[in-house]
This record gives sequence, C-alpha cells and structure tokens, in this order.
Amino acid sequence: MKNTSLKNSLTAIAFFIAIAVFSQNKSQNTLPLDVFYSKIQAEKNPQIIDARGPEEFALNHLLGAVNFNLESKDYAEKIAKLDKNRPVFTYSIGAGRSVWLAEDLLKKGFKEAYSLEGGIANWIGNGKPFFANSKSKLTLAEYNKIISDNKTVLVDIGSVYCGACKKVKPVLETIKAQYGSNLKIVEIDLEDNTQVIADLKTIKVFPTLILYQNGKIILKKEGFENLKNEIDVALASK
Repeated sequence: MKNTSLKNSLTAIAFFIAIAVFSQNKSQNTLPLDVFYSKIQAEKNPQIIDARGPEEFALNHLLGAVNFNLESKDYAEKIAKLDKNRPVFTYSIGAGRSVWLAEDLLKKGFKEAYSLEGGIANWIGNGKPFFANSKSKLTLAEYNKIISDNKTVLVDIGSVYCGACKKVKPVLETIKAQYGSNLKIVEIDLEDNTQVIADLKTIKVFPTLILYQNGKIILKKEGFENLKNEIDVALASK
C-alpha cells in the first residue's frame, strides 16, 4: 500500500514538473511582437517560416517567408535547407501550428526557434511589413466613414481560416436579429482587407470585435466568449 502511494506521488510530481517545463519552454519560445520583430531585424537573411496552409500563404505572408508545416509532404527536405545554428522564426494564423513547428525544430537540434504570439494577426494588425496579392476592398477612409455615418457600429475583424472566427458568425446573427437597423455590423476578413487591418494598427489576435458609438470605441474584445452579453451590457450603459 505504501509503495503504491509512493508510486502515485512520484507520478504526480513528474506530471507537474512536465507541465512546468512545457509552460516555461512555451513562454521562452513564443515571443511578443516587438521582440520577434527585433530579432528578425537583427538577422541579415532571417529564416522565416509561414506554418499555415499554401492557400493562406498565397494570399498574404511576411516578407521573405517560406511556407511549410509539420504536415507538409516535403517537411524533412524543407528543414534540411535551414541552418540549425541560426534562429528560425515561425508564425501561423494565431499561435498553434507555429508553436508545434518551433518545438519540433528544437527537438531536431536547432539552437533557436521562435513562434510569434498572436501570429500573422498580430504582425499585420500592428502595421509590420507584409506581402498581399490583392488590394483591400475597404480603405481606411471608407472604414472611418462607416463609423462616422452610423451611430452604433460593431466591427468583426478576423480570417476565413480562423477557427474561433467562425464561431463568431452565429453570435453576430443573434445580435443582428435583436438590434436590427439600430446596430450596423461590419465584417472584415484578412483575406479581403489586409491593408485596412494593417492601417488600424490595433489588432493583436483574431477575432477582434470593436463596438463604436457616436464614433468612439465603447468596447474592444478579443475572442468570442460572452460576446453577446458584453455587447448588451455596453449598449445598455449608454
């Protein structure tokens, strides 16, 4: 009985140590935008990997990035072309595929591998340089006019490739049904409006919801949880 208890205790201790190590590695290797950007700037020819799918990469990406992830058929061939002694910078739509990729590179002997906190949403959303294969359908001037011409506006900023962004859509339908013409809802996707998202210089993650009233922001929310309740509370207090 004592041996069993001791074994269970040791197992529990090992489990918590593993969690602590994982959390520490994640915090060390997932960098905030300013640090990530500074490290890239310090490299003559930075090794940047876009860990999204090829369709996403074709629409927009960081300048100088190459595209592959853990599921790519030529993954081994791709990483063989990288210099293990130089840092590698990874990013995705948020911080999922890029985190896994950075961790795998470290396991394979790379000295430094970093993922970008907030992913490409954070990069483009704060005006860092990028490539886009088309112009935004909406300009910043047009965006500002929508805000000024309508008393109450809810802006949904995200991406068609963002899982959490898809969960916002039914919530928006419920909000639209409740408020009708009293609330204008504007949906802005990265794929169609890359430049206006960059020009706003205020987006860190997808989705981001911004509620305006009389031209002023009364609520800015990252994520979709409790969205309707927070909208209701914000509008009721005005």
